[in-house]
Amino acid sequence: MGNLLSLKRVRNILILVALDGSDTSNNALRQTIRFARAKACGVTAVTVLPPYEGDLELGMMSNIRQAMKEPGEKILDAANKIAVEEGVEIETTLETGNIHESIIDVAIEKDCDMIVIGRSGKHGIERALMGSTAARVIGYSPIDVLVMPNNATLKWDNILLAVDGSKYSEIAANRAINMAQTYGEELNIISVVDVNEEFYANAPDAVEQMVRNAHDVVDSVQDMSKKSKIKTNTFVREGESHEKIIEMARKLQSDMICLGSHGRTGLRRLLMGSVTEKVIGNAPCPVLVVKSH
Repeated sequence: MGNLLSLKRVRNILILVALDGSDTSNNALRQTIRFARAKACGVTAVTVLPPYEGDLELGMMSNIRQAMKEPGEKILDAANKIAVEEGVEIETTLETGNIHESIIDVAIEKDCDMIVIGRSGKHGIERALMGSTAARVIGYSPIDVLVMPNNATLKWDNILLAVDGSKYSEIAANRAINMAQTYGEELNIISVVDVNEEFYANAPDAVEQMVRNAHDVVDSVQDMSKKSKIKTNTFVREGESHEKIIEMARKLQSDMICLGSHGRTGLRRLLMGSVTEKVIGNAPCPVLVVKSH
């Protein structure tokens, strides 16, 4: 172990990776380790076991607890094996309790800057996030959450930032600018005018004003980024917001999509057909949901 690079000592940011033993979460860990090793970040892996709710006799308690811990220990053993394969050592932690609450508690306790979770499933948000631990982490975490599709690579060289002029997108813009300045090379900024055909037909002047407002929004973010001396491009599109964001991410071969989370009602909004939900469920690349903490 002496020849391994330690990612326990944090120099820049600390990333918490939530594991469930799946290939998707293991890939998320491997990609996070590779990124962290290159960018001098720290990595902690966590897995959570649900509490035992059956009847316990005192003499059986320790045996049952140990038996319950074994699946979690196997997950963390696999995590440490991945770390060794990548030439590093990481911190691991095994928790028992409500899964999404425990993940968030660990992230807060360790003062993590980001939580990484894998996105499973191939059929969009309904299977990937609806009612799952991932959705609850995204909805309730005060800390930024990065959702990794299966087999995705984690890079921050080419970031696509989606903005809508809200205070939440301004927070996301500041985060994306900082990330691009620190770790990346290029920041692409998109705002989408999303109105239905009937509105287009009945209020063309209003739509034109919305387009002008969208240009103002992306131009404002570009102005914010000038001090950082990063390369930026701006785009305004009309149509379904999530479709245009994903379409642009594919066209630009974006490494990551960054967007804001709308306040404390995040979970309810996330699971009720929001843009964030649909982008997360269908994006070809990792999606960073920036929280307003």
